[in-house]
Amino acid sequence: MIRAIYPGSFDPVTLGHLDIIRRAAGVVDELVVGVLTNKSKRPLFSIGERVEMLKRCTAGLENVRVLSFDGLTVEFARSQDARIIVRGLRAVTDFEVEMQIAQNNRIVDHNIETMFLTTGLQYAYLSSTIVKEMASYGADVSNFVTPDVAAALAEKFAAKGPAE
Repeated sequence: MIRAIYPGSFDPVTLGHLDIIRRAAGVVDELVVGVLTNKSKRPLFSIGERVEMLKRCTAGLENVRVLSFDGLTVEFARSQDARIIVRGLRAVTDFEVEMQIAQNNRIVDHNIETMFLTTGLQYAYLSSTIVKEMASYGADVSNFVTPDVAAALAEKFAAKGPAE
């Protein structure tokens, strides 16, 4: 069985993330989406909210599981008996950063490979940061996230106040 992990903050999960999840799930036996607790970031959504959003968004994908983790991605991959780390690339700048991370991960554990998937062209510009900023001003983000995630963003920003 080939098991891979797809780690990320997913704050919030976008259609670009879902594109990578669907495509990666199509080439491995099992894909574990790892929602990272990143101590250096202040997420809009709690770890539990992000995990639940991803579970709803991936409910139709039978070979996808969603879990949270903190610590090193390589350690998470080991804990899941995964041999592959999936990473999405939008632009050349993503590749430069991701290649450095992949090389370091390979030094930590030479049995774990990194598989890069380029995003679909319609998502090449998309990031969670852009989606959050647009949503904070009340913009329609329905072209970037699922209806469920759009509603969660609207609710979160209604509670916080505009562009807070």
